[in-house]
Amino acid sequence: MVKVALNDTVLAESSDTVVVEGNHYFPPDSVNLDLMKPSDTSTICPWKGTASYYNTDVGGQTVRDVAWYYPSVKEKAKNIEGYVAFYKNKVQITE
Repeated sequence: MVKVALNDTVLAESSDTVVVEGNHYFPPDSVNLDLMKPSDTSTICPWKGTASYYNTDVGGQTVRDVAWYYPSVKEKAKNIEGYVAFYKNKVQITE
């Protein structure tokens, strides 16, 4: 089971993550999307596609671009389409 928390609030929890480039990608249904707010940020990965980002606000602490996901991916990344990954330096991740 992998868990992501911020200030003791669980943002995501799953035993079915996909690890890509050292990051756990969580299935969308394992992420507390009520705590995620769309960000204006986007980046491009040459082999995955264009990433969208989430901000979160937990206990009065706003964290910008805390997580990212690929709403539509290139063929090599189909296994993580829609899955959400979190920045290790912005949250607590326990395995």
